[in-house]
Amino acid sequence: MIIYEVNLTVNSGFADQYRRWLQEHIDEMLTLDGFEKAAWYEVEGEDMTKQLWSVHYYLTDRDSLEDYFEKHAQRMRQEGLRRFAGKFSAHRRILNTIEKEPLS
Repeated sequence: MIIYEVNLTVNSGFADQYRRWLQEHIDEMLTLDGFEKAAWYEVEGEDMTKQLWSVHYYLTDRDSLEDYFEKHAQRMRQEGLRRFAGKFSAHRRILNTIEKEPLS
């Protein structure tokens, strides 16, 4: 299992519009091969001028993520930039599951 994490900082004045678009974006991501589910979190912060969100996409394997990067990422990212340029920032990271032996 791979988690592809996208952390977003959105100007509060555009948060409602961005929220509606992001829900559609997540739904589209979940149609891609290997994307099993997503979880969307609100991140607590002290800056009232910004909305902080973290979206975790759960993928079956690294090959599915690489396929996304090669075939879909540029198109998917450009749509958000086209609509909301200068009104948000995104930071991404990849989380790999570490298998652990059961505790005795």
